[in-house]
Amino acid sequence: MAKASITQATGRRKTAVSRINLVEGTGTVTVNSQPIDSYFVTSTQRSQALQPLLVTENNKKYDVNVRTDGGGLNGQAGATSLAIARALLEINPELRVKLREHGLLTRDPRMRERKKSGQPGARKRFQFSKR
Repeated sequence: MAKASITQATGRRKTAVSRINLVEGTGTVTVNSQPIDSYFVTSTQRSQALQPLLVTENNKKYDVNVRTDGGGLNGQAGATSLAIARALLEINPELRVKLREHGLLTRDPRMRERKKSGQPGARKRFQFSKR
């Protein structure tokens, strides 16, 4: 019996990192050894994480095992989405057009701006007093 091929991919968003294994199967998705429904609590997070599978109509064709850490749940959902899109692209390069149309192959570059020394925050300044 031939072993199913595993496709691995990585996605990042803010400080979150998701590493996934994509295997042909029945559509089971686990995130950090938990079902996706118990890890990503809101439906928005779940739909964002699984958007590449829905767009390419592969949601019942692959099992996805996700290991994610760093950042918050929204960042992790975005990182998972990018990782799934990259894995699908590795399996079938013809999906590039469809994934690109929905903006699923672009890594979101927005990061938190660092706090500057001598000030209370990244952009906030201490109150100025003229007299």
